[in-house]
Amino acid sequence: MSRPSEIRIVEVGPRDGLQNEAGLVPLAAKVALIDALGAAGLRVIESGSFVSPKWVPQMAETAEVLAAIRRYPGVCYPVLVPNEKGLNAALASGVEEVAVFAAASEAFSRKNINCSIAESLDRFRPVMAGAKAAGVAVRGYVSCVLGCPYQGDVPLADVVRVSEALTDMGCYEVSLGDTIGVGTADKAAAMAGAVAASIGMARTAVHFHDTYGQALVNVLACLDLGVRVVDSAVAGLGGCPYAKGASGNLATEDLVYMLEGLGIATGVDLDALAAAGRTITTALNRRPASKVAQALAAKAG
Repeated sequence: MSRPSEIRIVEVGPRDGLQNEAGLVPLAAKVALIDALGAAGLRVIESGSFVSPKWVPQMAETAEVLAAIRRYPGVCYPVLVPNEKGLNAALASGVEEVAVFAAASEAFSRKNINCSIAESLDRFRPVMAGAKAAGVAVRGYVSCVLGCPYQGDVPLADVVRVSEALTDMGCYEVSLGDTIGVGTADKAAAMAGAVAASIGMARTAVHFHDTYGQALVNVLACLDLGVRVVDSAVAGLGGCPYAKGASGNLATEDLVYMLEGLGIATGVDLDALAAAGRTITTALNRRPASKVAQALAAKAG
């Protein structure tokens, strides 16, 4: 299958990136980041999550964030919800899309959310029903698709099974997450291809962390299969609190630079995107992890 001519980027920095910060990120910084990402041309910006502030204190102000951001026409601002309570809070904030999160690793599921994979999927059934009744779309995440910090290898059949379960419940799309960033190109392509063969390429998205510097290569291998949706985080924000040493997500700047170089349209202004990354990382007192952002900054002097 030939590479797609256009890619939909799902920007996860404001949620998957910032939720792993050691300290609390000011509300104004979160709002400014999301507004800057919308201005840069990103059309899907995951803007927070309605989870217990006890477990993810960085996301405690999601309702306030959603109330304060500038809503650009044609831009979707989804949020993560772990259960029915989270869904109700999201609906009260006027969201048009939510996401649910399951693991392909039994060990990770028990360590992360204290239940089995089957139990986690059961928790989503009322979420799916409530979202459907409210006319809200639901996206699914599957973590540990190429490895788990607790059990090691994750059987491909388990990744396919969980992806099928999420689509059968009503998820319009499933994002396949290499949570600890251990995957390499052939394994990534085999995994994405197996899932796409089951749920359809149009429902298959990929989400790679860059722990071993393989995220871009893995994306390219999946593009060659026909994958058309890629998750990334501005400035390479993120990590995994359950996987020691796991670095952040694939940087959106690096992804956009590669895609544009391949002649694949993104609709994103790279300079504006890099500026957004510099602003948020300055607020976090560090440099962007993105190689492209670093190069652009050096070029500008």
